[in-house]
Amino acid sequence: MIKVAILTLSDKGSKGERKDTSGPTIERMVKKIGAEVSSYEIIPDEKALIKKRLLSLCKKVDLILTTGGTGLSPRDVTPDATREVIEQEIPGIAEAMRYKGSKKTPFAMLSRAVAGTRGKTLIINLPGSPAAVKENLSVILACLPHAVEKIKGSTEDCAHTGRHSSLCPE
Repeated sequence: MIKVAILTLSDKGSKGERKDTSGPTIERMVKKIGAEVSSYEIIPDEKALIKKRLLSLCKKVDLILTTGGTGLSPRDVTPDATREVIEQEIPGIAEAMRYKGSKKTPFAMLSRAVAGTRGKTLIINLPGSPAAVKENLSVILACLPHAVEKIKGSTEDCAHTGRHSSLCPE
């Protein structure tokens, strides 16, 4: 079972001024791959705080999915905090999400989302809106169990599992 943490980054959400609908969207979607959400938080768009929470969560979960703070406004600092935490970037994840999103809207290319690993934890930035979360997460969802297994040290050959052709989109 994949242990997941959801971290919603929202100044208004952290103050109770806006209801978070993206975090629950993520939770519903990851359950489809048999994942268990063991942590769900809403914190403000503060780089130092985001970094601190990511570092803390890396010790407890296999996968951290952030939502919010991936755009171009001055308060959008999630990718910056994530880059300071990850040890290995996995650019294909963010590229796949942007590519798929750009087929629907040209604004998808403005996403600064990143993905990478720290230790045995995979961290992926998702956009803040529930619709964009659903679109982006649907692109990568099937590959997440395999990615987590590999990060944890699995040496099983992808070709032998059948996952390469049946789950991960080409």
